[in-house]
Amino acid sequence: MGDPRLNPAEYDFIAARRRTEAKTKSAAEKLTSLEDAVGRVKDGNQIGVGGCLFSRTPLALMREILRQRRRGLTLARNLTCNEGELFMAAGAASRVMTAWMSIGLPWGVSKILRHYVETGAVALEEWSHLALGLRFRAGAMGVPFLPALTMLGSDLVGVGGLKTVQDPYTGETLAAVPALFPDVALLHVHRADRFGNCQIDGYPHMDADIARAATTVLVSTEEIISDEETRRSPDRTVVPGFVVDALVRVPFGSFPHECYGLYEADYDHFAEYCAAIDARGPAAVGEYLERYVYGPPTWSDYLDLFGGERMALQAKRAKELTG
Repeated sequence: MGDPRLNPAEYDFIAARRRTEAKTKSAAEKLTSLEDAVGRVKDGNQIGVGGCLFSRTPLALMREILRQRRRGLTLARNLTCNEGELFMAAGAASRVMTAWMSIGLPWGVSKILRHYVETGAVALEEWSHLALGLRFRAGAMGVPFLPALTMLGSDLVGVGGLKTVQDPYTGETLAAVPALFPDVALLHVHRADRFGNCQIDGYPHMDADIARAATTVLVSTEEIISDEETRRSPDRTVVPGFVVDALVRVPFGSFPHECYGLYEADYDHFAEYCAAIDARGPAAVGEYLERYVYGPPTWSDYLDLFGGERMALQAKRAKELTG
């Protein structure tokens, strides 16, 4: 039967190849609405989330998933930020796969993660930073696992069900890091054309691998560019349009997280959020969900809660960082 925490469907490369072969690789336009894009997410799906910590988090897409009341989801993200807390408190996520979960060092390890995992409401599956990246890379390559040294000698090997393999050349023992084939990838990018060819400024993190490993790829973008602009700089396409299923234009689609060069993360907002958790515990996250997720009917209404002056300040700060 194998370890119950390692679901064979996650690393079954034969089944994943068949899904990829059967998938329509359309060259048609991919533009749609947030509601329509997220309608492709089903209860029980495993979701690979792009970006890193509070950088390029696909918050507009994730907020819409919460608004559509999905349940039984698995979130897989290398560095998980407060979006993971929202999914736990909303009852949307039953399992989280990550290397670390917090907003950042000033606020420490997530108290919400501790609450939901220790009470048994949410399962936590911990991998090293490298191991989770290799899982997505193996998925993108269409292979069952990748050999590595990561995690060997740590308690994570026994807890997570990681297997080992003998190197046929040297006889050394290596970790056999299993592939990860998410049902859905959620990405936020700087710009894309109408066919879904995506460009990312700054650190692209694992987004290209997550997109290639997933069955369904949903992308939000700050800007729509012309086909001609894509063709003028083909080397800038990080995620090709043929793997993208739905594309939504969402300016400030990561806010209050950052999008490199466009707007800085709103640390004051994070501080207010964490102070509320310190004061009221998990109930504060429920209040946050009511105010920022369920209350505002559209993404524009959501941004109005922050105000144009606050977002303009974060945009100015991002420009200062990039010169």
